[in-house]
Formats: sequence, structure tokens, C-alpha cells
Amino acid sequence: MALQEYVSSTYGDRIAELYDSWYRDEPDTAGTVEALTRLAGPGPVLELGIGTGRIAIPLVERGIEVHGIELSEPMVERLREKPLGRDIPVAMGDFGDVAVEGRYSLVFCVFSTFFCLPDQESQLRCFANVAAHLQPGGLFVTETIAPDLARFERRQSVRIGEASADHVVLVATRVDPAAQTLVMHRVMLSDTGVRVVPGVVRYAWPSEMDLMARMAGLRLRQRTQSWKGEPFTRKSTNHVSVYELDPGAR
Repeated sequence: MALQEYVSSTYGDRIAELYDSWYRDEPDTAGTVEALTRLAGPGPVLELGIGTGRIAIPLVERGIEVHGIELSEPMVERLREKPLGRDIPVAMGDFGDVAVEGRYSLVFCVFSTFFCLPDQESQLRCFANVAAHLQPGGLFVTETIAPDLARFERRQSVRIGEASADHVVLVATRVDPAAQTLVMHRVMLSDTGVRVVPGVVRYAWPSEMDLMARMAGLRLRQRTQSWKGEPFTRKSTNHVSVYELDPGAR
């Protein structure tokens, strides 16, 4: 699949029927929900890229009012098939625009979904739009990979993502350091055939994300390696970053 044939909804549209079986407990659903519950405040809260409701529905189960934004209609169809997903307000569209009404005590974007925004401009726009939708004291929380280009040989890699008695999932990735993009293909091989799910992400370094936040009137409150709160270090491959409105920003 050529990069120019890829559109923002392609990943969600292709993976919708597989998402819950592949990622039900990844990377740490229970830990994510627990941490977000502590950060939620009075609500409502907004999830950017709500998908099939992996995180949103457990939050609703805890009595938190959750809203969402999603670009992929098949993903939302899966969400609506679940009893607690039927009534969650979901705005269809590019989550970078944050095209919703009202303000939120918490806006969050997990599982590196923030990097689905295709370039720095759209990521910066997202930070600015989130800041405009935060209540006083509100928080913006992102969970993303910490890029590690050393794991790529000749700017590419192939690894086993999942394996069972009846199928195997291979993840083939090509990196473009100049554009800061990862072009990934998840290839599922099974006795029923071959299934390919393409994805393109534009990664950003933690320092770059902090700068985008500052430009949007936000500041970093806390960064940890995971939802469990381990310290973020030079060896960390993921990070959870909590941003708050900067009272000193003009």
C-alpha cells in the first residue's frame, strides 16, 4: 500500500472488527482505567479517538460521564454494539479539531493514538484545541511511545506481534526519520487467509510534545513511564504525560 493511498480513517476502518480481540488488555487496560479515574475530576471527560470503547466503557462503569471523538465509523459501530456504549456521546471527525461543545475536567488520548495525527501542525492544533476545552484545573493526558530508532535496522523491522495455534500476526515497520513517520503493516496469517492492516503514525519526542503544549498554553505537570507511575528515564519506551493549563501563559 502506497503512503499516498492512506487516509486518516484507514487504520480504524480496517482494524475495527479485530481491535477488541487484539488489544483487549493492551498495553494495560486496567491500569489505564484506574489512573484516569483518579485524574478525571468532576467530569465530563473526553476521549480523543474513542474507538470501540476499550477505555471509555470501563470509565462509564465507574460512574464517569464520558464523551468521545472518532473518525472511523466502523469503530463506532463496534462501540454501539456494546450496552454501555450505546449512549456515549461521540462526535464524528478528526479529533485534532476537538469539534465538541463544552469544557472538560479531563481530555485524554491513549495507546499512541495522538500520533495518528499526521504532522506537527495537526498535533499542535490538537494541543491548542484541547486547551480551549479544559475547565479551570482541567488536565490533558497522553500516552505514547518514546521513539527508539535504535531498534530499527536499515530503518525497518519485522517482529511477531501475536501468535497462537491458528494464527500469527507479523508487524512490519518502516521509519522515515526526516518526516518522523512510522509506516506499519500488521499482517495476520491464518488458515482462513491473509489480512493486512496498514497504519501510519507521526511520532514526536517528549521534548517536542512539551514545546507544543507550551505553545498552546499548557505545561507539563507529570511524566511517568506507565500508568502505574514508574519514573520516566532514558531507557523508557513509553510515557504517560499529564498537562495542565499554564496560568502564566498569555
